[in-house]
Amino acid sequence: MSPPRTDLAELEVGELEGALDAQEVERFHARQIYRWIYKRGVTEVDRMTDLSRTLREAIKAEFVLSTPRVVADDRSVDGTRKFALELADLRRIEAVFIPDTPSMTFCISTQVGCAMACGFCLTGKMGLVRNLTAGEIAGQVRVLAAATGMLDHPFHIVLMGMGEPLHNYDSTMKALRILHSERGLAVSPRRVTLSTVGIIPGLERLAREPLMPNLAISLHATTDAQRTALVPPNRKYPLADILEVCRRFPLKTRRRITFEYVLLDEVNDTPEDARRLGRLLNGIKSKVNLIPLNPAPGIPYDRPSDERVDRFAQILADRHITVSVRKSRGRDIRAACGQLIVEGGTKASAAQQMALLMP
Repeated sequence: MSPPRTDLAELEVGELEGALDAQEVERFHARQIYRWIYKRGVTEVDRMTDLSRTLREAIKAEFVLSTPRVVADDRSVDGTRKFALELADLRRIEAVFIPDTPSMTFCISTQVGCAMACGFCLTGKMGLVRNLTAGEIAGQVRVLAAATGMLDHPFHIVLMGMGEPLHNYDSTMKALRILHSERGLAVSPRRVTLSTVGIIPGLERLAREPLMPNLAISLHATTDAQRTALVPPNRKYPLADILEVCRRFPLKTRRRITFEYVLLDEVNDTPEDARRLGRLLNGIKSKVNLIPLNPAPGIPYDRPSDERVDRFAQILADRHITVSVRKSRGRDIRAACGQLIVEGGTKASAAQQMALLMP
């Protein structure tokens, strides 16, 4: 039985050069292949027409090129598009294109499902099915950029789709390196935001990365009791520990950590919650992104009134904290924050989900 062929989608430029070297193929062809895959959105080796026919046949004999397949493209009245993507093993994920935000933004997934089990998030209802590979993460960007005509235009990426990026650390960071390559899409880390519930070992590794995206912490509560009820990993990584890591986090000039806070009616949206949040963030270069809940069947919480949202925001602003209220996009097609879910998830018990967290 012959060994499996290497997947071009899983390789950084240097790895591809080495793989071609082993096949006695000139290394410069790696740069050509990269341009075809990432700059031109090609998904078949036969379409790489500046490679000789003989070389293309040799590449096909040794390599495959896996690309997530679009099985649904739903369009919202506000222009948002939600893509259902099928992977090689027939598992499905969702990714979202959010136009005019004011930038163009791709919201991509890092896992099939999620182990974090946040109480207000539909993805958490799936449990964790599996991690995505680096090629599957970067592949979402390739597919969305081609489908939306953005291959030759700047765009932003938010790792806020299905899954917890720091729970799939190595594949996530490799995908960002692949996307950053000047031979491909050349996505600057300043145009990438990684959102995490606060997996502390992952945050500590991220602080040492030479290629560092913007950081967003999904906070959602101001006491440990409240946060544990909403975000179960808080049992292992409590508020004080997460915020201490944030205080030490090496931020470049003019950068701040974004703290995301989903507002739940009469749960975490009181004036005292807002005042506590202000005190918790004291001494951290931060901004707060308030997200009024996007309701969905199976989520046992309600969206607060605009008056409660405005009052919460004003209390933070009065404490000189930069605050914004996220405008929900794509709610009519279930593409808004916390609404991504696909069939085929396997819900594990709370104990099993916690056991999946990094030590």
